[in-house]
Amino acid sequence: MTRNYLRLLWRPAALLAATVLLTACPDKKPAASETETTAEPPLRKAPVFSADSAYQYTAKQVSFGPRVPNSKAHTQTGDWIVSEFKKMGLQVQEQPFTTMAFDGVMLRSRNIIARFNPTAARRVALFAHWDTRPFADKDKQTPNVPFDGANDGASGVAVAMEIARQLAAQPDTLQPSVGVDIILFDAEDYGHDTSTQGNKENKLAGQGLESWCLGSQYWAKNKVPANYKAEYGILLDMVGAKGARFSREEISRQNANEVIGKVWNVAGRLGYSDYFIAQDSPGITDDHVFTNQAGVRTIDIIDHVPFGEEYFPPYHHTTQDNMSIIDRSTLKAVGQTVLTTLYQE
Repeated sequence: MTRNYLRLLWRPAALLAATVLLTACPDKKPAASETETTAEPPLRKAPVFSADSAYQYTAKQVSFGPRVPNSKAHTQTGDWIVSEFKKMGLQVQEQPFTTMAFDGVMLRSRNIIARFNPTAARRVALFAHWDTRPFADKDKQTPNVPFDGANDGASGVAVAMEIARQLAAQPDTLQPSVGVDIILFDAEDYGHDTSTQGNKENKLAGQGLESWCLGSQYWAKNKVPANYKAEYGILLDMVGAKGARFSREEISRQNANEVIGKVWNVAGRLGYSDYFIAQDSPGITDDHVFTNQAGVRTIDIIDHVPFGEEYFPPYHHTTQDNMSIIDRSTLKAVGQTVLTTLYQE
């Protein structure tokens, strides 16, 4: 060290200063490197979600006719859903119940629960509703007729069914590390809309009961399986329409903000950020209100108009909600995102 120091004494001052700058801290990285962030690990590979299959599951439900409780189409659709889950090898339970709608009609209803890998200790729930509203009350031409509910109901069920089909098709070595429970609620859409039905009496209001989401309210008070617990839940509602946008709904953020972050992150990394937009939206009364109350931290993936005063897209609760608005690209974006999220657990 002494010899090196003496050798520097004869050098010009400028050269000495430059040498000190270059050699004083040889192990210290440039300042720019200090701000570099560690790259995220690659996503664990998930099965390929089939948009064609999900589209066919949607069309099959619609083919039975409007799935209004107490109707033949409702019974046939429920029987078909149960049979499909059983064909996949899932453990299936039905939860029949009778409940009164806001207009006094008694609804014969059933929730459908299908479990993949039921012995797994860690579980994730996928929720959707499989019934349709009995009247297209936002339709200016035919406000009193039932409608297909291709997106509002059928699309969420279809995405859940295709995810179940993909999970069931995998060998043990390629299954996710969590069990998955698909819980389909009935009598969700038979509620009182004050904006369109102000002239009708809501007979449930006097009892302090919510007129929407009757199936999830029943399940939350009578959970199947008994004492059910899950790490989190994802509600799929209106997830198949052309031009759909999914924003970060308020109740979801309040109860399961890290799940919102997880799902939206996966969507972005898969290239679906045009669907899962980085925008917060107001809360909405949907099935996730009651699953959260039941202790399952749940987010709501729901088609929401991100700008303007109207919360819902134009097809909502009208006869426009038919197969013509269903888009395979939207089904793919939602289905692949949720399926890939399950594989990151």
